[in-house]
Amino acid sequence: MKQNGSQKRRTWQKSRFAVLSMTMIGVVYLLIFAYIPMIGLLLGFKDGDYLYSFWDALGSEWVGFSHFERFLTDMDFRSVFFNTIGLNLLCLLFNFPAPILFAVLINEVSDRRLKKTFQSVTYLPHFLSWVVFGTVILALCNTNNGVINRVLVSWGIVDSPVNFQREHFWGLIISSSVIKGVGWGSIIYLAAISVIDPQLYEAARIDGAGRMRCIFSITLPCISPTITTFLLLNLSGILGNGVEQMMVFQDGTIDNEVFDTYLLRQAFGGFDGSPHYSYATALGLFRSVISMALLAVSNAVSKVFTGKGVF
Repeated sequence: MKQNGSQKRRTWQKSRFAVLSMTMIGVVYLLIFAYIPMIGLLLGFKDGDYLYSFWDALGSEWVGFSHFERFLTDMDFRSVFFNTIGLNLLCLLFNFPAPILFAVLINEVSDRRLKKTFQSVTYLPHFLSWVVFGTVILALCNTNNGVINRVLVSWGIVDSPVNFQREHFWGLIISSSVIKGVGWGSIIYLAAISVIDPQLYEAARIDGAGRMRCIFSITLPCISPTITTFLLLNLSGILGNGVEQMMVFQDGTIDNEVFDTYLLRQAFGGFDGSPHYSYATALGLFRSVISMALLAVSNAVSKVFTGKGVF
């Protein structure tokens, strides 16, 4: 019996060796590129600003929470912080339900060719970089010869061309995000809808339920765990914006600065042209702590009210 047990253990080790090796590759990758760089978090508590060497900054004087006090009392940072919160809440309001609604609508299309056509057209913008996609949007909104401004002026909606980049920055960000991400974001929800038991719909139709009743009584409740998971993840990233998108649409003023672009400018040049390594590290650590707290709180609230959560 002992020999059989040892033989089974040896067999288990040999059969799982490839799986363990592949797992270790991921662990080593995370260790090198995710955990070891956390040593740099010490910069947030040191006087490393204006030093052009990372190692010189890491070995600089310990200053405690002075960098945190600095940006919390900075009026520019307050403007950036409220811009980020306001913009992301509006993006969450419009961008989060859009893929869900689109997935439900696509699921109701019975013609397979038409369904695939809609999916292909809406997926395409996701594969374009923000530089390309944003440039197209800005060209359409151009004040001199943009198609949108020409239509608005010719139809008498506005008296003169509108500078969307300056006057309607938030609307430009939200609408472009919806257009670019609605198709790709619906893939997960379509996958969740596809595993719903068709007999549920058949039974509902026998009982006289229409399409809307099936959507609200079967489709949405069945995909609610997926919706909850993505909602919690979106709430945890309330301080994050796409740097590429912001860099394309921003006009360089503090009025439309957000957390990510503010942090990037501070880290690699600041507004005075000098790198602020310690200050930027403190900003990044502040955002990470807030994001983790939001995820924990929203997950706890979700478990209390819905019984579902990420962890």
